[in-house]
Amino acid sequence: MSLRYSILGLLARTPSTGYELTQMFDRSLRTSWHASHSQIYPELAKLEHAGLVEVIGRGPRRSKTYGLTNPGREELRRWLVEAEPDRAQRNESSVRLFLTNLLDPTDRRTAYERDLSHVEKELEELKGVRRQLQDEGGAEVFAPQVELGIRVDTVIRDWLRERIEDAAP
Repeated sequence: MSLRYSILGLLARTPSTGYELTQMFDRSLRTSWHASHSQIYPELAKLEHAGLVEVIGRGPRRSKTYGLTNPGREELRRWLVEAEPDRAQRNESSVRLFLTNLLDPTDRRTAYERDLSHVEKELEELKGVRRQLQDEGGAEVFAPQVELGIRVDTVIRDWLRERIEDAAP
């Protein structure tokens, strides 16, 4: 998944500042893609230079609100519908889990417990995002993806719990 298309997609939802885009990444795309301010702002400049986004407002402290242009909307559609996705995934956590069986049972359990702690925290944060979206009412276009993240994290949590039980002395 590309940062470029993530930003185009978020701007298709609503015009936003770079700061607001960072917040939306944390609320909606967090299970798929992480982006920081230092990544978002240079990408916005590239998208603006390419004519895919434009500044539609200015605010305090020289903030800029960006909106999607028609060519940006067309490019997003082309990528979503016509371009074949890169299905290769690079996930360090998955590689570690794949290799964990090489460890002795005590170290294996330690690694699983560390990952379980992380997944449980992420799961609670996503549930908090879901509650916030529900409390705000209205239709949030990214709510189904938050639900997908909750389901995936629930499966990983349960799998890790089983591995910890299997690693018990």
